[in-house]
Amino acid sequence: MAKPQKRYVCQACGSVASRWQGQCVDCAEWNTLVEEAPLNATPFQAKHNLQSGGRAIQLVGLDAEIALPERMATGIAELDRALGGGFVEASATLIGGDPGIGKSTLLLQAAAKMANAGLSVAYVSGEEAADQVRLRARRLGLGDAPVQLAAATSTRDILTTLSMGKPPALLVIDSIQTMHSDLIEGAPGTVSQVRASSQELIRFAKERGTAVVLVGHVTKDGSTAGPRVLEHMVDTVLSFEGERSHQYRILRAIKNRFGGTDEIGVFAMQGEGLTEVANPSSLFLTQRDESVTGTTVFPALEGTRPVLVEIQALTVRLASGATPRRAVVGWDAGRLAMILAVLEARCGLSFSACEVYLNIAGGYRVQDPAADLAVAAALVSALSERPVPIDAVAFGEVALSGEVRPVAHGPLRLKEAAKLGFERALVPAASKDERTTMRLSGFRTLGAFVDHMLGRG
Repeated sequence: MAKPQKRYVCQACGSVASRWQGQCVDCAEWNTLVEEAPLNATPFQAKHNLQSGGRAIQLVGLDAEIALPERMATGIAELDRALGGGFVEASATLIGGDPGIGKSTLLLQAAAKMANAGLSVAYVSGEEAADQVRLRARRLGLGDAPVQLAAATSTRDILTTLSMGKPPALLVIDSIQTMHSDLIEGAPGTVSQVRASSQELIRFAKERGTAVVLVGHVTKDGSTAGPRVLEHMVDTVLSFEGERSHQYRILRAIKNRFGGTDEIGVFAMQGEGLTEVANPSSLFLTQRDESVTGTTVFPALEGTRPVLVEIQALTVRLASGATPRRAVVGWDAGRLAMILAVLEARCGLSFSACEVYLNIAGGYRVQDPAADLAVAAALVSALSERPVPIDAVAFGEVALSGEVRPVAHGPLRLKEAAKLGFERALVPAASKDERTTMRLSGFRTLGAFVDHMLGRG
């Protein structure tokens, strides 16, 4: 009988090697290759033809009638917004985030609210004892919620227990990296264990109609620990973002098979747990009574929700010959370099002798290309020491040619700005005809915009 081949699996990226080596050739991580038990395959199994011997499956057309999936509201509006309306029956959701960001707190609050609403909820903790979870629930004022609580790490024990009676409507696994399947050799948290345990839990969700929520650890670069295939296996992937030193948290949907991925939920960490923030714009705007140079207000858009953020710029002139520095917080550094190049090539402004610092207030991260015009306004204001009017907002995409292009959902951005008391808007020329109570100033090129800010002509 042929000797079984050894295989080594990288615990960081999941790649397979035939021999052990110090560094993974795919992800360049060190000391991550771990030997796994080989698959016992006979020569007959290896050469067997799979075109026969199976059972016939039913094929249906795209026009077949199908009902929309029912949603279970969590009772937390911001969480429901990020999910697209609530948890879907027989679905799997993965939520990841830094340690201490509030994942367990949020799910415990959602589980308690759903249990109080009459749904059966099971919460399984693999990291904490049941008494620890119970103490946290009592501290949050949720001690009376009828949540079924357990502390276990064996996937077989969990599924056997849940299969004895009626399956719960919601099952929370905290966390998937602590689960262990006795069908696979290896310690909990390894690639094979995370993949096997997730597969069994997801199969249980699909067969029994339970909505399963998996809490995932993250690596130091922010990605979910374990195999990348885990994000492909689940239906929804949520990312909990924010700094532990700040009280505000943003829940963002990265993948959602039952809804959009452009919605966010905003929370504030307080003594009674995570509380919803109904008006996120108030978090990212500085309350000031007079204009300040280098600041501009930009109406960003997250899904269907406009969020007004403040963009701050600072320029510092250096002595001749010194190398200027470019520092960006909350925006793309490459896009800042592009805006600086367009301002110099198309508008005659020189930043070569200045250090440039750009910051998005409140720890917010902007990925909307419509922020180009607002960033340009902040840079011009910082360089010329001419403040942008305090009652004005700016948005528009800047092309390499210097053209100011229109952006999506202009009326929605203007409506939110007008609701918060802004009276003027600096917009692309194509958006000047929008119906709004604000005074609009339209610009076709970035040069015309700079001339307007500097009072030329």
